[in-house]
Amino acid sequence: MTAKKEFERLPTSVKPVNYNIRLHPDLEKFTFTGVEVIDVEVKQSSRTLKMNSAEIEVKSATFISSGKTMTSTAITTCDEDETLTVSFDSDMPVGTGQVKLDFTGILNDKLRGFYRSSYTAGDGSLKRIAVTQFESTDARRAFPCWDEPAIKATFDVTLVSPVKTVALSNMPVIKENIEGDLKVTTYDRTPIMSTYLVAFVIGEFDYVEGKDRNGVLIRTYTPVGKKAQGEFSLDVAIKTLPFYNDYFEIPYPLPKLDLIAIPDFSAGAMENWGLVTYRETALLVDPENTSSGTKQWVALVVGHELAHQWFGNLVTMEWWTHLWLNEGFASWVEFLCVDHCFPDWNIWLQYVNMSLKRALQLDALDSSHPIEVPVGHPNEIDEIFDAISYEKGNSIIRMLQNWLGAEPFRKGLALYLKKFQYSNAFTEDLWAALEGSSGQPVNKVMSTWTSQIGFPMITTELVETTDEVRIKVRQQKFCANGDDSSTQSWFVPISVISQSNPDKATCYLLEGKEGEILVEGAKPGDWIKVNPGLIGMYRLNYSDEMLKRLLPAIKNQALGAADRLGIQEDLFALAKAGYNNTANLLTLMGAYVNERNYVVLSSINGNLSELGSLFSHLPCYTQFKAMRRRIFSRILEEVGWEKKETDGHTDSLLRNMLVVTLGKSDDEQVLARCQELFNTHYTGGKQIEADIRGAVYLTVRQDGTDETYRKLMDLFNKTDLHEERERVQRILGTGPNAALRSETLEFAMSESVRSNDTPFVIHGVANAGPEGRDQTWAFVKNKFPVFLERYSGGFLFTRLVQVTSNFTTMDHYKDIEKFFAENKAPSAERAVKQSLESIKLRAAWLERDGESVAQWFTEQGL
Repeated sequence: MTAKKEFERLPTSVKPVNYNIRLHPDLEKFTFTGVEVIDVEVKQSSRTLKMNSAEIEVKSATFISSGKTMTSTAITTCDEDETLTVSFDSDMPVGTGQVKLDFTGILNDKLRGFYRSSYTAGDGSLKRIAVTQFESTDARRAFPCWDEPAIKATFDVTLVSPVKTVALSNMPVIKENIEGDLKVTTYDRTPIMSTYLVAFVIGEFDYVEGKDRNGVLIRTYTPVGKKAQGEFSLDVAIKTLPFYNDYFEIPYPLPKLDLIAIPDFSAGAMENWGLVTYRETALLVDPENTSSGTKQWVALVVGHELAHQWFGNLVTMEWWTHLWLNEGFASWVEFLCVDHCFPDWNIWLQYVNMSLKRALQLDALDSSHPIEVPVGHPNEIDEIFDAISYEKGNSIIRMLQNWLGAEPFRKGLALYLKKFQYSNAFTEDLWAALEGSSGQPVNKVMSTWTSQIGFPMITTELVETTDEVRIKVRQQKFCANGDDSSTQSWFVPISVISQSNPDKATCYLLEGKEGEILVEGAKPGDWIKVNPGLIGMYRLNYSDEMLKRLLPAIKNQALGAADRLGIQEDLFALAKAGYNNTANLLTLMGAYVNERNYVVLSSINGNLSELGSLFSHLPCYTQFKAMRRRIFSRILEEVGWEKKETDGHTDSLLRNMLVVTLGKSDDEQVLARCQELFNTHYTGGKQIEADIRGAVYLTVRQDGTDETYRKLMDLFNKTDLHEERERVQRILGTGPNAALRSETLEFAMSESVRSNDTPFVIHGVANAGPEGRDQTWAFVKNKFPVFLERYSGGFLFTRLVQVTSNFTTMDHYKDIEKFFAENKAPSAERAVKQSLESIKLRAAWLERDGESVAQWFTEQGL
């Protein structure tokens, strides 16, 4: 067997300074022609020039220096390395010169590089689009280039397009000429930037516009006829840009900012400098038909991408090993931004469920990876766009900000951005700036969090005297399989509050395996809460006495919502891993009898849902559903079905969650009410409120009838709102009818479903209980070559692999392991390992706790 070729970065003998690029896409033939003249600096004489290029045919190549033109003697490509080598008959001399390339390429249908999309306008006409998605290494599919983040240059872009289209790039238009039925649009020169941030969009769009308080022109582009749906994201952007200007102490450096909704898009959004691209559902808000949950997501995604205009675009990671610098920070500051724009949304409490929990779940696996992981080939890069880079990254940043203090942390960020603007940086550069602003040993502490897999479990024990309270703390690596053999340790910032001093935390840095903390202001007999606000990224294993004292504070809500949430989250994780017993967790739930906070209830419900999927094939699942009805039905009675004038943002989110949960739990009143609402809605009567519409669709689909299925399909076909189409298509396969699930899987592959939505429709079928999981896995295996061709090398391929993660038997484990041993999954190898590990863990959990949980249900009279 031939050894795998070691990845090499591009030679540094020739450096680009400026690209002058002219592209002419053909929206009918799905091809493009291009010409580029690259100003270069030759640092070392050579007869060859090596660049990145993929799926591009270079017709001619010349090098010009000091009035002399050299024509290439050979142009060769390497598909494996995605490189282009141009050879000349003599050396390119040291100094400045120009490389000129003529080339052709394809507008592909893979949602990467320079690709094609389309939508149907209100008048029924088909509108074709050419659009780019270059991160991480796909600029090379649009023009030959040095496609590495540290090889920055400036860009002069010219686009040739049909007269009726809008043609956009990173910078404002400086010239536009009409040539027959074409227009030639030239844009201002960009700042120095990385290739993955260059962007072009050509198509027919409407837009809404405004200016922020500093005069930056901001536009939200929408499909024709939908510009009203751009108003909300425009408003968020107008508020956000000045907020970041102040926070980073650097003005937004471009004269304009465009946000544009793309019908076919693999990720949520992409932060191209000055031209940010989005999925439609991540940018567009219909005032009548968009749910509060979608609106919140739009605000977070806009905040995330705009943060990148500084953190990622202005200062860029030197190599993909440091991706977390981009994504971890943007994933933290998006919450800061949304909290600024919408302070009544309680977004920081929601953060715990949305980010911290995901980080802790994935990073407890043996198949996790450090935040900083060496990467080379593009296939490896794609794999680290996961919850570790995003969620663990932002979780340790949140912990760091709390440890250093908000203002020293902000000042350190500003120092870092000012020092490295228009260049590249390493993680250590950020730590150095934060050390300078805070005086704390940031690098020593944080390197323990970025360089190794996992996080600690802190075990606590009370030590009381007559006049003081201390707690002993001990750390060990938290492992999803309950293993306690690891010798890893971290520098852990720990904070503690007490019943007598709940508003002032005692802060302590645990530097070794064990420590002892004097809890300031605490009195003997107090409850003691470690990690108030769930700021620290660790699990807590309380002594029995400490947990016992906390139970009344949960019930009477003396503890804040985040702390009530955290206690059951930690115990759930401990039980799942085998450090505790699941029956003990279920007993703890009794302390939450008075709970009405949406975020706490959402956490409890999420954990119960995971437990339910574990038992869904067993007789005790009926008792499990009865337990959920007992917990949640009375809360829905209090909240009510219709939105009230006094409702806040999270009340709407709570109502939706309750309807979904009780519908899945066979609550007869909820099933009947949903059917009534759906029938009225379908026949043109009162429309279901947007906030619960998806929940109602999901619930009525549980009846398994062909009639309901056809009605939902009819709603799908009649709407042009992508959010509404998503509501329907993601729940079509969730019912109990095997034939309709099979029809949904075929529907997912049809032209009726956008390629970027297909994996999510398939996931809907996998969520239809044990039978749905088996049916989905059989389908994925059968269609695997199609999926490989369509999605390999992108985010969506990983999403498809993840349909395997909820199985609970070792027979499934062996089948999946065997399949992927015989069918390679490029860019998703780590996802395969994580799914296999999850299956093994679920099987062990069921074997360990299955009987005791079934007995607990019986003892509760369920």
